[in-house]
Amino acid sequence: MLLNRETSGKRWRIRPDGLGKVTGSLAYLTDMSASGMLYGRVLRSPHPHALILSICTEKAKQLEGVHAVLTHLDVPGLNRYGIAHQDQPVFCENKVRYVGDAVAAVAAETAELAEYALSLIEVDYELLPIVDDAELALSQDAPLLHPQGNVLHRSQFSRGQLDSGFAACSHIVEDTYFTPRQMHTYMETEGGLFVPEEDGRLTVYSPTQHGFMDRLQLSRIAAMKQERIRIVSSPIGGSFGGKDELNVQPYGALLALKTNCPVKLHHSRWESVRAGLKRHPMKIAMKTGTDASGRLLAHQVRIIADTGAYATLGAEVLNFTVEHVLGPYRYEHVEVDGYSVYTNNGMSGEFRGFGGNQAIFALEGQLDRLAEKLGMDPWELRRLNMRMPDDSGPFGQPVVVTEGAMQVWNAAEASGLWRERSMPDGDQEREPWIKVGIGSAFTMHGGGLGVGIPDPAGGRLSLAADGCIEAIFGYEEFGQGLLATLELMLIEQFGLAESDIRMIIGDTDLVPDSGSTTASRATSMMWKTLQNLKAPFTSQLLERAAVLLGKAADMLVMGAGGIYETAGRSLLLTYKELAEVEGEPISCSTAFQFPTSDTARTGAHFLYTYAAVVVKVEINQLTGRVKVLDQYHAVAAGPVMNPQGFLGQIEGGSSMALGFTVTEDAVMQQGQYMTKNLDTYLVPTIAEHRGTVTVEPIEHLPQGDSYGPRGIGEVGSVTLAPAIAAAIYKAVGIRVTKLPIEPELLQNDCAFAFAEEAVSER
Repeated sequence: MLLNRETSGKRWRIRPDGLGKVTGSLAYLTDMSASGMLYGRVLRSPHPHALILSICTEKAKQLEGVHAVLTHLDVPGLNRYGIAHQDQPVFCENKVRYVGDAVAAVAAETAELAEYALSLIEVDYELLPIVDDAELALSQDAPLLHPQGNVLHRSQFSRGQLDSGFAACSHIVEDTYFTPRQMHTYMETEGGLFVPEEDGRLTVYSPTQHGFMDRLQLSRIAAMKQERIRIVSSPIGGSFGGKDELNVQPYGALLALKTNCPVKLHHSRWESVRAGLKRHPMKIAMKTGTDASGRLLAHQVRIIADTGAYATLGAEVLNFTVEHVLGPYRYEHVEVDGYSVYTNNGMSGEFRGFGGNQAIFALEGQLDRLAEKLGMDPWELRRLNMRMPDDSGPFGQPVVVTEGAMQVWNAAEASGLWRERSMPDGDQEREPWIKVGIGSAFTMHGGGLGVGIPDPAGGRLSLAADGCIEAIFGYEEFGQGLLATLELMLIEQFGLAESDIRMIIGDTDLVPDSGSTTASRATSMMWKTLQNLKAPFTSQLLERAAVLLGKAADMLVMGAGGIYETAGRSLLLTYKELAEVEGEPISCSTAFQFPTSDTARTGAHFLYTYAAVVVKVEINQLTGRVKVLDQYHAVAAGPVMNPQGFLGQIEGGSSMALGFTVTEDAVMQQGQYMTKNLDTYLVPTIAEHRGTVTVEPIEHLPQGDSYGPRGIGEVGSVTLAPAIAAAIYKAVGIRVTKLPIEPELLQNDCAFAFAEEAVSER
């Protein structure tokens, strides 16, 4: 099965949330309003590093129409937040560490008045030396940004004897790779509505990827019991990891509780840029060697990741990177040393791919360079060294047996785009300064949060009073198509009609904790939940129907609209009629943990998705610009639950990867963003996606595999960059080590001569 925009089939459906989104009738959380609503604004530091000598809020408090002005003195509970490490101040007490640090917040009757009130808050700063380079932050004489030092986390892994490994190598390549600070650029910036209820509870309507984690953190900050806080999170206008961490929630919540009024707080794009999370910029130095036949013998890696002023999930991202710089290959001797480093730059955190993007760009680059030294086809070098189905994982940990690596390798080699490699131009005439190349890359990507990190899952099925089958999960829909996938699974596994189904997600008052909507885990866990619930829930329904109908339960079956007789397939009882029967409510729930490996290595993964990418690119040697003409993705992730969603995830991920590779970089100098808006930050649009994205899902799993579909929300974003780099080398013979690709690297003086000659001839 090949998926692209021309593909059609019976499983292609209108998304449940599709009509509202395309017509504009869907109200996002930041569109909401309430009677008596105030407007919140946050005062943020203009300096990347400074002491706070004093904060004076009197003028702002005296302004008519201003209902609250808050500082760190007004935080009733913990003045810190962070999913894994609570080190980021809600309001800074005596020091600011980046230009987005919050110092105060106001609530006023209009947005304009709130902005004016911020201008009246007087903060006296004493500037401190700026640490704006992660490598310099590691030096002994660098200013300390935190009492414990400038290293948030160090992650190491070694196996074998590195020196003897390199001594035995016939070919060694050594290079350093640099990746950019990328923005999430979601359509809906951070924001929400915060409503104090009459009974003293607080309702938070705000974008998030984990409502229960938000509730936990807000309970600490506000000194309230978790049950007194309700988080309503769906729908969201995009996240990609950027709304996994708290953003506006502490300020909206505290202002609402202080004023006892609803408060709306919504970031402008500029405030989102300076205060929001970005992809970790990384410097990855690699030294890799093979024997004369191409067998990988030794692999040494040093990683420096710029996590910014506070932790967020910087340690966890580094752990993932350390795992994935080893990737889908075998080595005898390995040494990886990684640092996640504090700086005064903007905040880095969770982002689609979670450190895998940076790792695979570097690793696949090494394989291509080694193949050239060996005089070997780069794809053959990958086959020679790939992990076999029964092999352990990158850290030597037990992993689920899968043939995914070889399956995607074979599929890519058999693809039509691959067969164009010898003649990428085909019969098309091009200007002499336009060059075309085809490249490929290969990866494995871990799903779930990994060993040692709480990773709960589960859900509930219930027959509601109106006869709807309610599927209740603690997940969030932020554009990834989760609702559409869940609906399809319910239809196909239970035989239901769309009209039989009510899906309830994203409301902590109504749903169980199904875990975070991150880490390529939601589809896998929904599938497993339905597998766990199918037998007991079906049994309850059929046994209740059997009593009512006077028939044996094994003679009945669920179907569209109600209960059918197995033999005649005639509808005997609607779900509404069944719901009206007196008795205990029909409901089943399950709770479990995402499967993990039997290892002590924190963050190590158990389930992996494999992918191979072939890409055709065009390089204009006059402008140095790169255009992607066509893409092919082979993805081994088990059964496809939603073909539309599957294709959409790979397309969306590859679009983000295209920006990561050729245009996107949130440039900073001396701790200040040079890029303040989307007018100078170049995100790929539909114009940059002129070619076809063809996706080949490989659904086969080994016999006895009980883990079902693997996640594919991230893997489409991971492998495109090294494939583009390989295609560029094929076209013009230039190796790329720094992203985004600088046009000057690809410009050619001969191209200008060709162009001048062509103009003169015309």
